[in-house]
Amino acid sequence: MDPLSDVLSLLKPQSYLSGGFEAKGPWRIQFPDQQGAIKCAAVLKGQCQLAIDGFAEPLHLGEGDAILLPGGKPFEMGSRLDIPSLTAQEVFGGGREGAVTRFNGGGEFAMVSCRFVLASRHARTLLALLPGRVHIRKDQDIAALPWAMQRMMQEMQAPQPGSYLMLHHLAHITLLQALRLHLSAVALDSGNWLAGLADPMLRLSINAMHQEPARRWTLAELAAKACMSRSTFALRFKQVVGDTPMEYLARWRMLKAADRLEHGTDTLACIAADLGYGSESAFSSAFKRVMGCAPRHFNRGRPAP
Repeated sequence: MDPLSDVLSLLKPQSYLSGGFEAKGPWRIQFPDQQGAIKCAAVLKGQCQLAIDGFAEPLHLGEGDAILLPGGKPFEMGSRLDIPSLTAQEVFGGGREGAVTRFNGGGEFAMVSCRFVLASRHARTLLALLPGRVHIRKDQDIAALPWAMQRMMQEMQAPQPGSYLMLHHLAHITLLQALRLHLSAVALDSGNWLAGLADPMLRLSINAMHQEPARRWTLAELAAKACMSRSTFALRFKQVVGDTPMEYLARWRMLKAADRLEHGTDTLACIAADLGYGSESAFSSAFKRVMGCAPRHFNRGRPAP
């Protein structure tokens, strides 16, 4: 499995709310803390302003633009941000899955969005690997993202047999495509794993680590995958990704281990062997160093007997 698919499979995103929004006239809506969920939205008609907690400057979203918010932070959105606001609860109420909400009758502005709850217990650790916001401009795009979002709105406006399942699959396509598009524009000095995937040479070594996490990789072997000398590779990896190659590998192994502890029935000895550790004690020490607790205490959320 490739690195992007690997990380998303461990996050286990479940689209539990997707919906459309249309508005007319001035509007401003405050959205609360998203409780660690991933929010994805695209403007189909008109334009709006978006302000996210933790970011100094608001974003302008035009027709065809999309936004991905992996951090789950509170945000506000509106035709203007200098007018009185309403809460999301006041506007959307207990809106049902797949519904289109119209403010003042709609007609001037249209947006479709999906919100993913994450089933993984270690979602916070994985989300730290993603940027706080991803703004995808219309001129970056290729056909898949606008097609998926337009199709979602069509399914909401004119439900057909199977619309519920169709919306869920389209939402997942939207999430993956948004991250793909972000890769094409990510800065190579951003200090995260996505920047590593955007670098065509480092991506070769990262792919190798994900394909064979149990292999006893050496710095020389990983540098050879990237067609670089050891010193050049080590320096570039640290500058671009923010971790050393071995730190990245150790963290990825422990995230894989945590997923198996949470959702599987394998013994610690089996997991240790599968991830390249010669003993259970060596694996346990590495797990505690990376994840902050012993694997027996992490195991399925129960303390060790």
